[in-house]
Amino acid sequence: MTAATDPPGIRVVVADDQDVVRAGFGALLDSQPDFTVVGSAPGGADAVRVCRAVRPDLVLMDVRMPGMDGIEATRRIARELPETRIVMLTTFDLDAYVYDALAAGASGFLLKDMQAERLFEAVRVVAAGEALLAPTVTRRLIAEFTRLRPRAVPPRQALGIDALTPREREVLRLIAEGLSNQEIAERLVVGGETVKTHVSRVLAKLGVRDRAQAVVAAYESGLVVPRSGA
Repeated sequence: MTAATDPPGIRVVVADDQDVVRAGFGALLDSQPDFTVVGSAPGGADAVRVCRAVRPDLVLMDVRMPGMDGIEATRRIARELPETRIVMLTTFDLDAYVYDALAAGASGFLLKDMQAERLFEAVRVVAAGEALLAPTVTRRLIAEFTRLRPRAVPPRQALGIDALTPREREVLRLIAEGLSNQEIAERLVVGGETVKTHVSRVLAKLGVRDRAQAVVAAYESGLVVPRSGA
């Protein structure tokens, strides 16, 4: 477990129980001038401690780790350090724990065998406040696990859905389809700044910090209904 202080650029912590994985991701990220690996952790509890100490911009978090797993670590970090973004690392693209991780506060997920350029792009996207949810992920994974996973559906009012205007609900539905701001603008035939304003208002009214949690709210509220074969 290591930590550093006052580094430049996007400050990243890597949490994985495999030494070679932590070292590999660390070396890749440190090869970029706008990234600095400020800490590493072999388990969830260690990840929480490191994040409390260095307050990183972003955490790459393995889902499965001994002791405290990545989901519980994500839940604690998201609660204590709301400015820290978390991206889950998974081995399979239909990992059954991904939905739970998003609900716990993660901003998205990446496959461990991704190409380096995909990793760099993902870190920059999430650190900038966007969610790492490709349309295929949103439709095929989020919807599937929402459909299969038994849960008590919270009242819409509790999730802030009823506070949304008709246009804001429309924007939320498109977010839940995995559309980017530019794609939403094209679909609604409005300007990009208008979409950004709508998205910001949706997040504020739902009380969520990014698009990933907005997608979760959209499904859990019943505003968006999972479709078979989506």
